[in-house]
Amino acid sequence: MNPLESNKLLEAVDARTKLAGSNKMELLLFSLGTHETFGINVFKVREVSPTPPITLTPNMPAGVEGVISLRGSIIPVISLARFIKLDGAPAGIGGTMIVTEFSRHTQGFLVQDVDRIIRVDWDKVKPPENMLAGQDGMITAITELDDGRLVSILDVERVLVEVLGEKAMPNLPKVEVGRDVTVFFADDSSVARKEIVSVLDKLGIKYIQAYDGKEAWEKLSSIANRATAERIMLRNQIQLILVDAEMPEMDGYVLTRNIKSDHRFDGIPVVMHSSLSSEANRTMGQQVGVDAYVAKFDPAVLADTLIAFLRR
Repeated sequence: MNPLESNKLLEAVDARTKLAGSNKMELLLFSLGTHETFGINVFKVREVSPTPPITLTPNMPAGVEGVISLRGSIIPVISLARFIKLDGAPAGIGGTMIVTEFSRHTQGFLVQDVDRIIRVDWDKVKPPENMLAGQDGMITAITELDDGRLVSILDVERVLVEVLGEKAMPNLPKVEVGRDVTVFFADDSSVARKEIVSVLDKLGIKYIQAYDGKEAWEKLSSIANRATAERIMLRNQIQLILVDAEMPEMDGYVLTRNIKSDHRFDGIPVVMHSSLSSEANRTMGQQVGVDAYVAKFDPAVLADTLIAFLRR
């Protein structure tokens, strides 16, 4: 696929913001040189081009081929096949580069070729079974194409954390709000859940967690039903809800819309915590009623946001 054709795939971002609350996502499909098909959320893709000359750099993590200069910025270039140790992948580094932007970082992913963009329902995106979660747990979800092929969605957030390293956890004070505090959070990324738990533990905040949007809504509905039966104000049991944007089965936009349309959750703020940090994604969050939008992965900013809401 030539550069013009590739970048035509990524036009009309404004139209894609209309996906908010529809429980749909768009995936850019690509190959790493094996029979497998992989996908990445279009909102994480900035451009697609032939692989440019790469400047080799010493002491880089395995799979990081070097760096390139892209419009005045130096960005790392990662061979996904090598990084995830994909069996059967060609020895070459890949003929196509996908420039991605998420978690406030830009990087190039080397792939064999890109295919096309598809639109899928989140309820057809499933967490991987243990036998399918190979590549050292780098697959975060699976979906199926109309022709029966499986698409593996890579945990690119984890790739980035392993390349750049985790941010040091700051010294955080215990939250003093004069009452017990419980935060409910939902995130399918093991890296993100680990950070969230660390922040909440540092702040001395109790929590309830879910691994995707569907599980989160089922748990929240159960808690709300019990509170109603016991004639207890729900906001006295849960003081804040933290949601990821991208989650199998039900995304954070639909989860937020469900929460905001149920009067039992009145007075409970919803904070969206996502690696999709563009203005388009913030707009999508606003459309479904989130009270704040926090970009991953910055534990200090996450802590400050939580504290500000919990002290109100």
